[in-house]
Amino acid sequence: MSETTIGLVTGANKGIGFEIAAQLGALGWTVVVGARDTGRRETAVEKLRAAGIDAVSVPLDVTDQDSVSAAAAAIDRGFGRLDVLVNNAGIIGGTPQAPSTVDLATVHRAVDTNVYGVIRVTNAMLPLLRRSSAPRIVNMSSSVGSFAEQLDPGGPLAGMPASAAYVPSKAFLNAVTVQYAKELRDTGVLVNAGCPGYCATDLNNYTGFRTPAQGAVIAVRLATLPADGPSGGFFNDEGVVPW
Repeated sequence: MSETTIGLVTGANKGIGFEIAAQLGALGWTVVVGARDTGRRETAVEKLRAAGIDAVSVPLDVTDQDSVSAAAAAIDRGFGRLDVLVNNAGIIGGTPQAPSTVDLATVHRAVDTNVYGVIRVTNAMLPLLRRSSAPRIVNMSSSVGSFAEQLDPGGPLAGMPASAAYVPSKAFLNAVTVQYAKELRDTGVLVNAGCPGYCATDLNNYTGFRTPAQGAVIAVRLATLPADGPSGGFFNDEGVVPW
């Protein structure tokens, strides 16, 4: 098997996911670009390769178990293991999201991608991660999923509209992250959640004040933690994010 670090990034065809792949690739890693849109995925791989990065493509729809299983099989055939999984794929789910009027289909879409998708992919990749000498799982979350941040009347989220889909899905993801960390605490697999900050991406119609490259930094930090690094935590560039 190759001694090069192998990292899979879901939703890596654009935005923060692409930048995570680019920054990991710049470290000399082989990056597996997982995305469901064939055209965007192949374009992303071409751009990464043009930058001198060892990038490969794998079809991956996190909402489709068959697609997830096929992606795991492809990585197994190609590399025999996986060192790092970055669960980056995420969606808003649709609007409006006011709890009193939200369409439950909107909630389902957000949770299916942002939570169930993470569980599908993680469970499919765990056998490959267990073959790594330094396995890491990074779940890209958001500070909007922090109860403390949401309830701070003087904080940056004070004026954020109520949400019954996207925001709860990130709180759900944070809880799932902790549970994986608990289950895997004696295996060497470190599992953490990272907040990229409010980045300008198509997820928010490019209204964010940070760049996708800035948002990718926390993912890279958590993907490269040493063996004695934290697990079951929630972090951004400044440190620990309160639950």
